[in-house]
Amino acid sequence: MAVEPARVQHLNALNIGDASKASGVSAKMIRHYESIGLIPAARRTDAGYRLYTDDDIHTLQFIRNARDLGFSIAQIDTLLQLWQDRGRPSADVKALAMGHIRELDDKIHALQAMRDTLENLASHCHGDHRPDCPILAGLADRRH
Repeated sequence: MAVEPARVQHLNALNIGDASKASGVSAKMIRHYESIGLIPAARRTDAGYRLYTDDDIHTLQFIRNARDLGFSIAQIDTLLQLWQDRGRPSADVKALAMGHIRELDDKIHALQAMRDTLENLASHCHGDHRPDCPILAGLADRRH
């Protein structure tokens, strides 16, 4: 009995659960990425189930790696376009990465300032049975 060509293609594809396991991206996020156009719509079986190829898994892993580095969805969209364009200048990729590094530095400085403020407030709190609490007083301060 001959196997129809469409069925052969399905044998090499993964359903969304297996694609999720293989890529490290949750099925919910895969659906989301598809809905916002970050990834193309998946092929479907006759029953409507999504099918993912090795190339799709590789793209999802790329997205996961970019997310792990804190890139925004918009930045990832640009990175995907650059990744898929074999003729792109590496300067474009570097410029995007350097811009993201500046954003991360800004966030690091803001987090460090928050930590320093909280550490200062906590160091003045006795942490005992007394109701006086510089932490709460600092949070209630209208100047912040």
